[in-house]
Amino acid sequence: MAMPQNSTRENGFCFTKPLDFSHPSPHPSEAGQTMGAVSGRDGCSTPLSNGIASSGAPSPSDSCAEPLCTPTPAEEETPFEEGIKYVSAEGEELACGWGGFTPGCLQLCNTSKGVLFFLCVASFLQGMTVNGFINTVITSIERRFDLRSYQSGLIASSYDIAACVCLTFVSYFGGNGHKPRWLGWGVLVMGLGSLLFALPHFTTGQYEARSAAEVGICGGNQSLPCSQAASSLSGYRFVFMLGQFLHGMGATPLYTLGVTYLDENVKTNYSPVYIAVFYTAAILGPAAGYLVGGMFLNIYTEIGREIDISPENTLWVGAWWIGFLGAGAASLLISIPILGYPQRLPGSQRYIVMRVSEAHQLKDGSHKKASDPDFGKTVKDLPRSVLLLLKNPTFIFLCLAGATEATLIAGMSTFGPKFLESQFSLSASEAATFFGYLVVPAGGGGTFLGGFLVNKFKLRCSGIIKLCLLCTVSSLLAIFIFFIHCPNMPMAGVTQTYSGSALPGGHLNLTAACNAQCGCLQETYSPVCGTDGIMYYSPCHAGCKRVSANIRNGKKVYHECSCIDKTLLSGPGNAEPGKCTSSCAKRPLLLCFMFVVILFTFLSSIPALTATLRCVSDRQRSFALGIQWIVVRTLGGIPGPIAFGSMIDKSCLLWQDQCGEQGSCYVYQNSAMSRYTLVAGLVYKVLGTTFFIVACLLYKPPPPESAPGSSDASENGTSDLREHKPSLPAEEDI
Repeated sequence: MAMPQNSTRENGFCFTKPLDFSHPSPHPSEAGQTMGAVSGRDGCSTPLSNGIASSGAPSPSDSCAEPLCTPTPAEEETPFEEGIKYVSAEGEELACGWGGFTPGCLQLCNTSKGVLFFLCVASFLQGMTVNGFINTVITSIERRFDLRSYQSGLIASSYDIAACVCLTFVSYFGGNGHKPRWLGWGVLVMGLGSLLFALPHFTTGQYEARSAAEVGICGGNQSLPCSQAASSLSGYRFVFMLGQFLHGMGATPLYTLGVTYLDENVKTNYSPVYIAVFYTAAILGPAAGYLVGGMFLNIYTEIGREIDISPENTLWVGAWWIGFLGAGAASLLISIPILGYPQRLPGSQRYIVMRVSEAHQLKDGSHKKASDPDFGKTVKDLPRSVLLLLKNPTFIFLCLAGATEATLIAGMSTFGPKFLESQFSLSASEAATFFGYLVVPAGGGGTFLGGFLVNKFKLRCSGIIKLCLLCTVSSLLAIFIFFIHCPNMPMAGVTQTYSGSALPGGHLNLTAACNAQCGCLQETYSPVCGTDGIMYYSPCHAGCKRVSANIRNGKKVYHECSCIDKTLLSGPGNAEPGKCTSSCAKRPLLLCFMFVVILFTFLSSIPALTATLRCVSDRQRSFALGIQWIVVRTLGGIPGPIAFGSMIDKSCLLWQDQCGEQGSCYVYQNSAMSRYTLVAGLVYKVLGTTFFIVACLLYKPPPPESAPGSSDASENGTSDLREHKPSLPAEEDI
């Protein structure tokens, strides 16, 4: 069968006279006359159908123009015939497949919705692994491989370091290359990183944890000498860093090339919705990571082995590695269909004609250089590309605003579970699960709602920036909730003396007359809750001399605890392992306003991304996103957790003592933690508000004559918020 193709130029169109969108036609028939005819190389003229050059075969990507919820009857029929190949103007195949293998059944997925589905799965896996599993299991990895806090911080930062190293190269060359191949290989590399991250579990010996019956009680063998307790497992941090580095390399194309590939293959009106769905999947990923990761931490790391300690015990190490195996295998599988997509989806050429430029106008007119079809194809154009972006003040301030928001998101995602754990006296797995329940509706809902609002109100670039400003101001007001906090649970020797009197902050006194003869060591931290409602550093520090199992729930119970005041009790002084339960009355209020802060922070993410895509020229979109991600990660993603961690560490009351060296923090002062979180949040939210204001004031839209239908638009009126559509008859059929 003959292969239908367009013998035209790069965009698939060759008009006898240029298209004029400046004067919209009142009727489709008049528009058809204005469009003229398509002239082939043989001099013959082929009339346009709905203003679109026809290849003589139906295009399966007509659904690109449809909203996600509207099915197209033509697409439900057989859009591809057996043996037909769809090619671009350069003779490039537009069928979905691998090499010469392009079966007809695969063409059902060769649409913008098919691409969106696979990219959503990839972004979900990336978010679940990097922002979910990593943050959930970092404490278990520290305990299992004897890592210090700064070493685990390096593991987390390796992802952002890899992204910063690769972003310029990937966004510049990938933006002008075959985007699906870059995306597919990136997802494959990401999967290899997940498998590598789980490797140390299989190359080390079994984890040996001494039970509470052997250590911790009064008079027991409290700990091994430091020379025997030390191990060489900390060297595995380099394996974790390499796994994270591969995660960063693989995810780099996903949020630069993936976004522009979606934007290029759908109508401008629907682009924010597609991108919002894509980013919603990326937000739901971490939430799933917290929930699933917290569930895996309740399974002992050595599956099938009997152990007599519970997850509440600080010696417990959960099955941290299961999630990485599953995510790695899924990433390898999902990379296969992504690699099969063509460079451009069939039918996407129509949106190049329909697109209205909203790029910021430079005074010297140098922004017009980026419109050259040959611009950006060689390394020589890289400095000019960077210079054009640096001369775009709207782009610069949107990047800075994104960096401030990224700092808050990175800080809250890393230390949000720790904040809940301290304020509400939860275990690590409970806090991770709780935070996941908070992020799912707030983060995911806010991300999708942001794209929906841009599409619903047809916002143009200046209106989008104003929406971002409104969201930032709303979250700025809500962040004042951190003025309130839950009180610390009373802890003998840390927040109060053993006699019940207040203890000045920073002055520990874990030894009292009731436990002086026990020989307790500070290295053994295993908190217990006494029947008097007071927490103790360990069973030994509570003066407990005997341990038994509760017949009803199987939990251990410590008996004959001399430090627990028996005069207040009906029975002997006992204690149970774990923290005392908090009954903070301010919990609902704190959670409600934390939800609002997360909601409005994520609500501005898709509008800000859409504004970035629109304020630069079409040929610079991928590169602009790459530069933005470098700025966001360098100024926000990398220093964010460090800045938040440093401020939160100032509120620590009780530090871990590892053979004379300071380790991680065991107990935080809740009032100080809330205060420092408030200060950090206010600083970054005020900066973000300022940057959005400046970006809005400095934005210079194209002149009215270059935007179809915008001749009567007012600079300060509401009309500048709405996107003006070109009067193409094709839109009536789309």
